[in-house]
Amino acid sequence: MGGTGGAVEWLVSAAADPQGCRWEWERSPHGVTLLPAGRVWDVLILPGALGSRALDVLTLLPDRPGPVLADSGDARTGFFVPPGTAAGWLGTGVRAAGRGTWIVVPYPGRPAGKVRWLVPPDGTGHLTDPVVLELAMHEAVALLAGGG
Repeated sequence: MGGTGGAVEWLVSAAADPQGCRWEWERSPHGVTLLPAGRVWDVLILPGALGSRALDVLTLLPDRPGPVLADSGDARTGFFVPPGTAAGWLGTGVRAAGRGTWIVVPYPGRPAGKVRWLVPPDGTGHLTDPVVLELAMHEAVALLAGGG
């Protein structure tokens, strides 16, 4: 179930009405939709340089990261992690979006303006391991503190 079609199916599976969500999303002039976090995935939202550097660290690892979003200007980076992660996450400056929250999601493979995929979903449901993300964040902090 890989590719853009598989990615769209996986993303809309988080919606209460997946087919209705897909139908509206495909016709949206803005190229984005709101999807609920907490069912299929949670999102950990890191600020600016920390998110960018953490992604740099993750891309050096053998296991690629799960889907990653960035907003305009790269002020925030959102890492898709397993559902339930947000409920137990403690991290200064990191926003955790889980059950009861909504995420603006661009249609995979289409330009959407203020939010874009840095790592698009592949349709398999692969998510970033929160333990690995936390380690990448520690490494990113060390790199940033060292001027890197």
